Amino acid sequence: MKNYYLCFDMFSKSCEYGLRAIIYIARQSYTNQKVGMSDVADAIDSPKAFTSKILRQLTKSGLVKSVKGPYGGFEIEHDKLAEIKLSQVVELFDGEDVYVGCGLGLSKCDYKHPCPLHHKFIQIRKDLQQMLENTNLLELVESSKENLSWLNRKAISSMSTE
Repeated sequence: MKNYYLCFDMFSKSCEYGLRAIIYIARQSYTNQKVGMSDVADAIDSPKAFTSKILRQLTKSGLVKSVKGPYGGFEIEHDKLAEIKLSQVVELFDGEDVYVGCGLGLSKCDYKHPCPLHHKFIQIRKDLQQMLENTNLLELVESSKENLSWLNRKAISSMSTE
């Protein structure tokens, strides 16, 4: 039996990978480990060059710390795990557009000229914003202590076909 998914791409690819990368780094930091760029790319199934750009943005924003040297890598300080909200990552990569954009991705959709989903999507966007603003990295790390394979789309695809 096939699984069918209805998915409106609310986040850009950069944002999706940024979220997955920061969650992976947070999990490793929780156990006092730093991770290299290649480790992150492999864990989230992302091209290395793309992952490097994502990590640069996360580092430049101050959400992730980059440590140079033989014992270096990317990490998030323990006290920041509870402070960093998913909304900060979304805003870094996608700005506020995710909270105001059209659910169908139309450029000419607003309250004066709404698409068929416009009014229904208002509550979805509000709920999304509230969830992102109220979810921190520590919550995600503690709720997924055992396994982070869901961060890798290949792993998810193989699990859904079993």
